Amino acid sequence: MRGHRAAAPRPPRVRAGRAAIGAFAVLAATIPAAASAAGSQEVDSELPYVCALPSGRQPVTVRVSAVFPDRAEPGEAFSPTGVTTTVELPAEAVADLTAPEAATVRAATRLTVGVTQNEAAAEAIWRGTAEPVPLPGSGPLTLTTTGDVPSVTGRGDGDLTFSAGNLAVDLALGTADGTATGPGTPALDCSPAGDAPEDGLLVSVPVGTDTPEPGGSPSASGSSPATPGPPSGTPEDGQGNRAPKGAQDPPGGTAGRDAPPCRYDDGNPSTSASLNAYITGYSNVRKLRGASLIPLSCLLVEQGPLDIVDFFPDFTGAYLKQHSEGRLHHQGRERTPPFQADFLTFGFVPTRATMVLEQTGPLTLDVAGETVFETGYTTFESHARVPLVLRVTALEVNGTPLDVGPRCRTERPLRSPEPEPSKYPGDHVVLSGSSTHHPPGMPVGYLLSSGGPLTGEVTVPAFTGCGTGGENLDRLLTASVSGPGNYIKQIQGQTCAVQVFNADECTEDLQPLKIPVPER
Repeated sequence: MRGHRAAAPRPPRVRAGRAAIGAFAVLAATIPAAASAAGSQEVDSELPYVCALPSGRQPVTVRVSAVFPDRAEPGEAFSPTGVTTTVELPAEAVADLTAPEAATVRAATRLTVGVTQNEAAAEAIWRGTAEPVPLPGSGPLTLTTTGDVPSVTGRGDGDLTFSAGNLAVDLALGTADGTATGPGTPALDCSPAGDAPEDGLLVSVPVGTDTPEPGGSPSASGSSPATPGPPSGTPEDGQGNRAPKGAQDPPGGTAGRDAPPCRYDDGNPSTSASLNAYITGYSNVRKLRGASLIPLSCLLVEQGPLDIVDFFPDFTGAYLKQHSEGRLHHQGRERTPPFQADFLTFGFVPTRATMVLEQTGPLTLDVAGETVFETGYTTFESHARVPLVLRVTALEVNGTPLDVGPRCRTERPLRSPEPEPSKYPGDHVVLSGSSTHHPPGMPVGYLLSSGGPLTGEVTVPAFTGCGTGGENLDRLLTASVSGPGNYIKQIQGQTCAVQVFNADECTEDLQPLKIPVPER
């Protein structure tokens, strides 16, 4: 097929203005902060791209428009506004996308934007959606999407630069009466052409006024390197000296707070998608007619992108999904801190057990949702899954210590009813939550970014390996604790996006600021 020559690229245009930067909600329920800068700069960049199509790679033209503040202060979060992505497809590309009876096409875009400041780098995903437009029988096609984007924060002095990267374009074809056509939704994977001006540079936003200092981890003095980045996006490799050192609790950390350390460090580096949060709660012990406190524990998460799975049949909304992975973190191990529980065994014998929950496999967080384009009304259903073994480290019955030995634990992981057993086999805990969001109001319920309650029910398996010196305590613990119907209510606190410093969410050494309180 004959190639199409892209139009000569134009350099980015930046115009001064007085538009104020307002606060708005992002689909993933991240709430960007309002920029306080008095002025703004309007960006309109035309860039050459190359897209993969069934017939081969084709050149296309992409235009990115947005309004940025003309400057920002260190630690100040801001969000570009008026973000528009326009994809101009040549006639050859349009011919590859046609389908029988297709009369309209609706586009959704995901533009990867590189954000750098001094030696620090991160990535954000700018998402956009559009109303259906007529699909031409021949000739070129222009698709324009708009959407809100995540906020970004400069951690110190120095220009924040934004550059356009890879672009994904999801296309939904429809008939003249609005019904979907074709076996699925075609998608385009596009990348900047080699001759993109200034490597796709969109804009630079000056941050602070002082000369930046190289190296160093985040500190209260403001002399650290910047750590820009979104609260979500594609995980990257370790980020070198942007991870806090973590050997001590610096000012503004968890020192003096009743909370265990919860941070990334050189041996456990963060990425642009890294979050941390505290969790706590209560777990009923049905046999003992009591509840055990789930200790305040550290959760580290790599947040996955929020993707559009498909559009509604009438294209008024979309189905969404997100997959994230995480792990418990305590003193370098995937476990909770030790915790004690006091019960009356068999209804009258005072018993105190010291226990630990140990993670024995992947911790996953899966979200499914729906959003309505016109109103922004969005609902999410979340499921957290993790295999946990309950280990007993000490036992005291009626005031007498009993030596349980070093290997006292449940013989299998705790087990919850699994709504999708064929997809998620094996024994594991399932905790579920839901949320609704009707802009401009705040989200209600559980969201990974803002936290909230997750609930579930577990069966505690029989115990094994308990006792020393010929004394077998397996049957005592199994008779006292093991069995089904143990209700769990976990409360997760607000996450800290560790490469996007927000003083309302993170301590100065990038630990979660919000400490949740357990609820029954």
